Amino acid sequence: MAMLERMDWYDLARTTNWTPKYVQEDELFPPELSGSMGITLEKWESYDEPFKQSYPEYVNIQRQKDAGAYSVKAALERSKLYENADPGWISVLASHYGAIARQEYHASLSEARMARFGKAPGQRNMATLGMMDEIRHGQIQLFFAHEHVSKNRQFDWAHKAMDTNEWAAIAARHMFDDIFACRSATEIALMLTFAFETGFTNMQFLGLAADAAQAGDWTFSSLISSIQTDEARHAQIGGPMIPILIANGKKAEAQKFIDIALWRSWKLFSVLTGPIMDYYTPLKDRKQSFKEFMHEWIVKQFERSLIEVGLERPWYWDQLLDEIDWQHHGMHIGTWFWRSTIWWNSAAGVTPEERAWLEEKYPGWNETFGTVWDVITENVVEGRMEQTYPETLPVICNMCQLPINATPGPAWRARDVPLIHNNRRYHFCSEVCKWVFEQEPSRYEGHQTLVDRFLAGQVQPMDLGGALKYMGLAPGEIGDDAHQYAWADAARAERIKKAG
Repeated sequence: MAMLERMDWYDLARTTNWTPKYVQEDELFPPELSGSMGITLEKWESYDEPFKQSYPEYVNIQRQKDAGAYSVKAALERSKLYENADPGWISVLASHYGAIARQEYHASLSEARMARFGKAPGQRNMATLGMMDEIRHGQIQLFFAHEHVSKNRQFDWAHKAMDTNEWAAIAARHMFDDIFACRSATEIALMLTFAFETGFTNMQFLGLAADAAQAGDWTFSSLISSIQTDEARHAQIGGPMIPILIANGKKAEAQKFIDIALWRSWKLFSVLTGPIMDYYTPLKDRKQSFKEFMHEWIVKQFERSLIEVGLERPWYWDQLLDEIDWQHHGMHIGTWFWRSTIWWNSAAGVTPEERAWLEEKYPGWNETFGTVWDVITENVVEGRMEQTYPETLPVICNMCQLPINATPGPAWRARDVPLIHNNRRYHFCSEVCKWVFEQEPSRYEGHQTLVDRFLAGQVQPMDLGGALKYMGLAPGEIGDDAHQYAWADAARAERIKKAG
């Protein structure tokens, strides 16, 4: 075999289905774990993975990737990047590691489920390599984050975040548990690899790597690039399954699972990636606005992917396009205003130059979100800092677990989509989040948002101090303004000039 070209033996070697003699097929591949949907084993064998790679090839390539990433890190350890970087970029690193590193480990369990219970041999083969990918991704990101712990305790949240009741961690777990941990092998292929990875993370890592290189953080850029090339491969697990499902009368099921995962992914990325690209990344280093990035890399690319495999755009497509204009701006204001409840320092990103850039990229920004920042800036300039902190908790969506927000100013669109189910009132940020809940209420109905827990008396004392304790945020970890309010200096100087 060693003398043959890979394609001369690959199809034979990966054909690992067999006829069980001592158990029934459904015992070997329980439908609730395999997601077989009544499709026979023979039909699943038509699955043809686009990335055909043997284990020796995989190990060799991964060794090279690790060697490259760790070598860059070692070479730049004396560069004092942390000390010299813009504080907004440090916030990018802290927020990313806390939200993503442990979830990479989590994803390895999903890949393992596909490797064991997937009925298509090609899916099992790709998922085995994908499982090792995700273990590597968790390990390398925790290792790279650990370098900064001695300088900034917030980086300890790379390991800690997902073990806490911090609100952003709750939102991340709620989404990732839904599409990673509690689904069949078929659902995972559709929701994790096709919707989440093809639709978001693959392109997200491309953008993040480019921004890191532009900001001069070659260590993070090489790390993210080495992860992205893995994601590009195992993100292809779901695509070949869709024609099989469609051919066997399961198009509606495939469409539903992808629609759920795409929307859930969008909501999480609106609070994580949107502020990073439009507010945290230093102005001189911004390659694209979040809106431009979403339209070029997510909307166009994913729409093409859906059509190519025979599916339709999600029914809520127009609402998704609408939210791309404003959703992340509201999330950014929320994370800044409630900055003491996050594990990173929120970069306001509203100097006069930055506001001009935001107005250019999002016409009307000054008349809407800018009016909120006008009030905040006035309070900072006047020294009324107590008015830049919240006195209440926001209303949180019972699906995405994120604060419900809308566009302020003349275009104010307050929204709350309620639902009474089993004598309990639920609140959703949109008709789409409500629709996701209604597809399988038993999956979600028992969960309590952070506000639900507060009202139930689980947070004691029932004040900000009690909330911080409940969320696990200790002194030295609590978020603040990344630039120590220096962005207000221009407004302060203008006021002094007018007074003179």
